[in-house]
Amino acid sequence: MDVKRPLVWLPLAGFLLVAIVVAVALYAPADRTVRSAMIGQPLPAFNLRPIVSTKPGVASDAMKGHGPRLLNIFASWCVPCIAEAPQLMRLRQAGVRIDAVAIRDTGPAVAGFLRRNGDPYAAIGDDPSSAVQLSLGSSGVPETFLIDGQGIVRRQWVGDIRADQVDEVLAAVRDVQ
Repeated sequence: MDVKRPLVWLPLAGFLLVAIVVAVALYAPADRTVRSAMIGQPLPAFNLRPIVSTKPGVASDAMKGHGPRLLNIFASWCVPCIAEAPQLMRLRQAGVRIDAVAIRDTGPAVAGFLRRNGDPYAAIGDDPSSAVQLSLGSSGVPETFLIDGQGIVRRQWVGDIRADQVDEVLAAVRDVQ
């Protein structure tokens, strides 16, 4: 009979253990950011047609031999992309070349986005099926990749680039020159 007495407490101990694990997970959440496996790898081959008539399209081969640049994955329907626009304009004004891939978008919608929010892009390619986005390992919009002069993906910023990150992005661009 004495052997069964500790077994009575076993369900309570199990419940407390589960409660502790859940509480720790709630107070210290894991970083669930999906990072690209392309960091340190050459850009996948792509050649995207222009989405607006005033800009050329984007091709992976054109990114080689011309110094570092940013490749911004965006969409006109993306609210964080609107929030990111002033930071991209600051980066362009600081001399950073920024090319873009428009995801599942239309020319008129992108042209309207550029009129309303500014146009930091040297070139914008149309990715109607998100094929290039997926080949880069991008999980959403906006995302920005730093591409060096040899066409190697050096860095990734998931989500919109915030005002407090502009200096970090500029330093990263300078570091790969």
